Amino acid sequence: MEVEGKTDELKDLEADFANLVLLAAAGSSEDLRLLLAKLVRKYRARRPDFAERINQALKSTQTRASGPSVLRRGPTAPEASPLPMDADSRLSLIRVFDDLAGLEAPLLTQGLLKQIQSIVRERRERDKLSAHGIRPTRSAILVGPPGVGKTLSARWIAAQIGKPLWILDLTTVMSSLLGKTGNNLRAVFDHARANEAVLLLDEIDAIAKRRSDESDVGELKRLVTAILQEVDAWPDTGLLLAATNHPELVDPALWRRFDVILTFEQSDPSTIEAAVRRFLGPDAPAYEPFLHLMASSMHGHSLSDVERAIASMRRDAVLNGVAPADLAVSLAAQHIDRLDKPAKLDLALQLARANGMSHNKIMALTGVSRDTIRKYAGPSPIKGRGRKKEG
Repeated sequence: MEVEGKTDELKDLEADFANLVLLAAAGSSEDLRLLLAKLVRKYRARRPDFAERINQALKSTQTRASGPSVLRRGPTAPEASPLPMDADSRLSLIRVFDDLAGLEAPLLTQGLLKQIQSIVRERRERDKLSAHGIRPTRSAILVGPPGVGKTLSARWIAAQIGKPLWILDLTTVMSSLLGKTGNNLRAVFDHARANEAVLLLDEIDAIAKRRSDESDVGELKRLVTAILQEVDAWPDTGLLLAATNHPELVDPALWRRFDVILTFEQSDPSTIEAAVRRFLGPDAPAYEPFLHLMASSMHGHSLSDVERAIASMRRDAVLNGVAPADLAVSLAAQHIDRLDKPAKLDLALQLARANGMSHNKIMALTGVSRDTIRKYAGPSPIKGRGRKKEG
């Protein structure tokens, strides 16, 4: 039996060698590198020394390649190497964000930003860690509701370590032919590993649902198992990220595969205010007296909601010549229904102190009584209707 096993392994090696020769003779350098990456994964467990020799050879050929490569840092990196495509539709399986020219740091809590900065530093100083026998963080899963900065954070991480971000495009990968979906996934992982990429599996819950979910057929459950194996085999040379809005749907086994869990929460008031200032761009100085007012009115909204609201407001200012004070009040009016009672009181007092509205109008907008507004903000400075006669 042992002799028979060795014979089968020899045949396997001969078949792999024959494929290498065919690709080399055809001059298919990209396909050749992809096959080498597959062989590294295939032999890592059975023949680790052999797999490492192949891996070193792969790195060497990528570094010395005369043409442009996705490993080379530059604005043309994403176009330099063909991305994996669906065989039937000929659509790319990967979407690319190339932010190598620069990207502002995401607006996050200090604790979360510190975690992300730590991952970036580990990637930059990978050799230093390796010299002490320490592996850098290979993978992280980003968890949180929509619009809190998960994708933007992934883009920023990639930019900080000099890589474009590759996002697995589930709309193209998923197929009614489930076996084909598995092939598409393997093509993406193989290509990403070969190029030491930063790969993001967005909406991971769509393809890594709990295997106990009785609504899924057996093939989908096998697909989840395949994803778990791919995550296990992910090398130190690349960074694998995943994102989900629905952590309760993700297979529990997947959580254990990721080195780090990054939890994104709804933004606090100070973060919302910083976002308003950033999204106002060069117009921020004109809105400085109303920044806190606008931020308060957007309390509880996602940063993407804030960005859309501010963009709409700026367009209104340019096209219709609306004054900043009026735009700030209009923004507050649009989102007043989502505020709780203390937040409405805070907003009412800000409006009163801004000296732009009568107490009557503030009461109509916020539901806070004139007596309460007067108690905390003093008499209305607006003459005429809305101001009680003094004395």
